[in-house]
Amino acid sequence: MSRGAATRNNTLWFWLFTGPFVLGLLIFSYLPILWSLVLSFFSAQNTVTPTDFVGLQNYVDMLTDRNFISALGTFTIFAVFIVPLTFVLSLALALLVNQVKVAKAFFRSVFFLPTACSYVVASLIWKLSIFNGVRFGLANTVLGWFGLDQIAWLSTVDPPWYWLPIVTVRLWLQLGFYMILFIAGLQRINPALYEAAYVDGAKPGWQVFRFITWPQLRATSVAVLLLNLIAAYQAFDEFYNLIGADANFARPPLVYLYKVSLGNIQDLGHGSAGALILAVVIMLLTLLQSKIFGFGKAND
Repeated sequence: MSRGAATRNNTLWFWLFTGPFVLGLLIFSYLPILWSLVLSFFSAQNTVTPTDFVGLQNYVDMLTDRNFISALGTFTIFAVFIVPLTFVLSLALALLVNQVKVAKAFFRSVFFLPTACSYVVASLIWKLSIFNGVRFGLANTVLGWFGLDQIAWLSTVDPPWYWLPIVTVRLWLQLGFYMILFIAGLQRINPALYEAAYVDGAKPGWQVFRFITWPQLRATSVAVLLLNLIAAYQAFDEFYNLIGADANFARPPLVYLYKVSLGNIQDLGHGSAGALILAVVIMLLTLLQSKIFGFGKAND
């Protein structure tokens, strides 16, 4: 077989394998995004084929919408809790599991297994079994052992106890994923660096972590921060399933946009504009964070 025929044969097999996935990506991802951009410039209530062009008015309305701004504020509170906690706990788990001498694969699997669980299923377990607010719920049962009063965990009135189930379910679901990323980063560190540090008199523990492990994990750490921040912006399932879409003071942007686009009025124009604003905010924050932390640069 000539080189040209072999190349054509490889190209044919390439498109046979990847063609269905590329077609699905175009139909179910890129075309909806493009049509969402079109809808954002129209008054589109209860229709996906609007004719009333309004220009940038939908964007102006969303940027002056108190509920949308409040939803962005909710994200900020959520990110303040979830991003540092996820980073620190997943790094700690990775360090512990990486130090295990026996059954290392077992411990990795145990901590990673929740990642395979659906956010909806986990949220319902948290709502119905752990933080359901009645005396038979696990959380209130534990409080009862210590003689403490029961708590309405999912109530959106003060005090805001709903943050505890929201944050803990997200931690349970995603810690294992970021732990695996950190473990991969730890395994890339040259063991000779640790040997040289011990020869120079460095003590195992904090000194080695501070001067060897932590600098070598810079690229992994920035990647974890970026992914975690983007995931926080996309929070939807736990908020919607735990406290619903009508909790004005406890819903992130996606829950509010879901209510706008698929609620009673089905305002797809404003919903599309809000979604694109959110996408731009995520992109700007990602670029800013990667610029500050030097994402993509080689380790020193």
